[in-house]
Amino acid sequence: MTLPFTLLIDPVPADSTRIDFEDTFHAIDSSAPALRVAELSTQRGDGIFETLSVVNGHPQEVEPHISRLVNSARICDLPEPHPGQWRAAIARAVAEIPGEGELALKFVLSRGVEAGPAPTAWLHATRAPDHSRVREQGVRVVTLDRGYPRGVAERAPWLLMGAKTLSYAINMAALREAHRRGADDTIFLTTDGYVMEGPTSSVIMRRGGIYVTPAPSGAILHGTTQQSVFDYLEAAGERTEYRDVTLDDLRSADAAWLVSSVRLAVAVTELDGEQFPVDADLTRAINANLLARTA
Repeated sequence: MTLPFTLLIDPVPADSTRIDFEDTFHAIDSSAPALRVAELSTQRGDGIFETLSVVNGHPQEVEPHISRLVNSARICDLPEPHPGQWRAAIARAVAEIPGEGELALKFVLSRGVEAGPAPTAWLHATRAPDHSRVREQGVRVVTLDRGYPRGVAERAPWLLMGAKTLSYAINMAALREAHRRGADDTIFLTTDGYVMEGPTSSVIMRRGGIYVTPAPSGAILHGTTQQSVFDYLEAAGERTEYRDVTLDDLRSADAAWLVSSVRLAVAVTELDGEQFPVDADLTRAINANLLARTA
């Protein structure tokens, strides 16, 4: 079992009744050429993706990730993926990669090549970066204007804001801007002052004894790890809530986290240059729970 591991996938229609997909998978050398020059995912970022964590041989949040892939495909007018095929592809990859440690498994569905064939799809598994330090020490965060007012996704669905697309240039530019400002990460705001999400994470805050995340909408992805954290908190008897969150709400919170599939939960230690309260014990407990999952 070696890493990285790459699997090219021949997508089948969502309404296919087949249950065996093995002949649609093609393991390839991860360092070998695999995509055509005219591939629209690389030329235009015209595709969607998900990244899930595999911890000690256990893929995490498979169904939420597949559901979100299906939703992104609908938003982007891509052929709807067959959930069974993607489950099988993930299972095939997990059987081929090491069964110990933290791994990242990214799967992509692209519009393909303009003149065909289309779509194209693949799965790529690598060793996850070591996030132990940032999980323990947290992150300094700045808020940045995303450039849209609240509700824009519903008024302008062609902006594809509810889809997890390959077009991540803005997200990466926001992280570079955070670094220029002496911070580690950022939280996007609408132009009218509402909290959205991070470039690669969901936002959770605790305020008045209630754990709150911005309500999923056409502009805010429903975070898979955020859902797992809420499940853990609710099982512990805590109150959780989805609602609109203003910047003032965030600034007056008594703790906040950025959560994502591979990095897991990291505490916000500084917000826009001001020290921010941290619940280190709860952060450790959340991450221990996330790492202990078997599904």
